[in-house]
Amino acid sequence: MKEEYFKWFSYYLNREFEMLVFGHSGYPVILFPTSKGHYYENKDFGLIDSAAELIEQGKIKIYCPDSADAQSWYDYSVHPSERVLTHIAYENTILNDVIGYINHDTGHEKAIAAGCGFGAYHAANLAFRHPDLISHIFCMGGFFDIKQFIFGFYDDNCYFNNPPDYLPNLTDPWYLDRIRQMGIVLGTGGQDICLNENISLSNILSRKDINHWLDIREGTGNSWQLWKEMFPRYLALING
Repeated sequence: MKEEYFKWFSYYLNREFEMLVFGHSGYPVILFPTSKGHYYENKDFGLIDSAAELIEQGKIKIYCPDSADAQSWYDYSVHPSERVLTHIAYENTILNDVIGYINHDTGHEKAIAAGCGFGAYHAANLAFRHPDLISHIFCMGGFFDIKQFIFGFYDDNCYFNNPPDYLPNLTDPWYLDRIRQMGIVLGTGGQDICLNENISLSNILSRKDINHWLDIREGTGNSWQLWKEMFPRYLALING
């Protein structure tokens, strides 16, 4: 399996940023790490290996960017208004540096956004905010409500980065039409601590007539083993 390492200076985050890329060709997949995880986490925990066959066949190419969670939502030493601004800087790094490179590297105008745990939040939020750039969302064991990080503070930046709040109020046809064209999977376990968040997001999507698959695996919790079973199953749904 071809593996490449990239490191560059992100002007949005004002620091160096790293990413691993797996594969030689195929449909691009942006795979976010879990809470405060790094660009090598999905490799180290076997998620990349779970999709090795698809990667080696040239059907997909996976891009694993670093996170900025420790400096954004999880940095309780600074005010929430600053933390959300760091998150927005991270999103701009993904939009301009990562997706910009993906478009050049693969020739595809859209990519898949995927992630486990808090990586699923990044995947879903990116896709719902920029549905012209994302074709599929694959969430595994995800949680999506950022209010738990901001302790009662709430401004427009928080609102527009919290899918459980902005999605129910979304009426713009430009956004809704593109979101409805996506392939969306919410994967969770019957004993997953995030089960209720997935059911809640599924209900929101249903009320907006957004087709999706709520995949609840009974008898399972929140684990890398489950995610390694889910990930190649979801990737197999891609049609070019």
